[in-house]
Amino acid sequence: MEDDQAIKRDNHQVFAYMSNYLNQAPDFIKKADIDALVEVGVSEEYAFRTILASAFGLDIVDDRADKRLFHHYFNQMIHRLEVNDYQNNPYYQKIKIPSLKIGQSELKYEKYQAYEGFVFNDIVQQANGRQIPQVGFFSTEFEFPAILENDRIWMTITPNEIETMKEPVDRAFGKVLTFGLGLGYYPFMVSEKDNVERVTIVESNQDVIDLFKTYILPQFTHREKINIIKADVFEYAETQLAKQNYDYIFTDLWHDVSDGIDLYLKMKQYEKHSPESIFSYWIEKSILCYL
Repeated sequence: MEDDQAIKRDNHQVFAYMSNYLNQAPDFIKKADIDALVEVGVSEEYAFRTILASAFGLDIVDDRADKRLFHHYFNQMIHRLEVNDYQNNPYYQKIKIPSLKIGQSELKYEKYQAYEGFVFNDIVQQANGRQIPQVGFFSTEFEFPAILENDRIWMTITPNEIETMKEPVDRAFGKVLTFGLGLGYYPFMVSEKDNVERVTIVESNQDVIDLFKTYILPQFTHREKINIIKADVFEYAETQLAKQNYDYIFTDLWHDVSDGIDLYLKMKQYEKHSPESIFSYWIEKSILCYL
């Protein structure tokens, strides 16, 4: 049996490696680096993994500890993604995003470069306690819609949003409430479902609401299902949840785990106001790994 403390140390080490890589140099790996290894007969995924491990200073050939870390994490952590799998998503197919700015909010397309690494799914927690970040890359350039707030990317529709919202989209039914609007990916996807009657969105940022109502909502197939309420989400949760009959409530208020933990814990307290509703939270599995 593996030692729990050793696994925790491994988790901490891998998270430190990946945080530094993703925050400081996600475009570190280049096509030429990948091609050089692919020529000797390995896959792009394996080439990416070995280049990244080498950049972290790991010796996966002669050092037993480094080889073990590589085996337990890197093979389950790095994934080559297919562009078509995401470009064929219904939102990508239906919704076209203009480039414009309203107030401090800017609507535009951003890009992942070929072989740029990014988080694309929730952390995988194994039965033995290992926590495996999920990092993807494309072998070609990939465009995705984004909202910037004060020149900082705030909301996007990337593979990460698509993968991490699959479950709350699948589970939604009846009268749906979502806290947070962004680019309207979640409202669009659930409004496409026959078993969803209505989608209420609570959003406090008027600029984001204006962008959505003017340029995105008109492209919805079932825009008649959409109701937008401008309000502070926590005030709405405090004063309105007990008065409404929402079947499914989804919260998406944070940028990532780092700013999501406190907001997640705060929103969890309001579940008692609507005990008959089903609650779900964006990237909850990843947030729980830090609690």
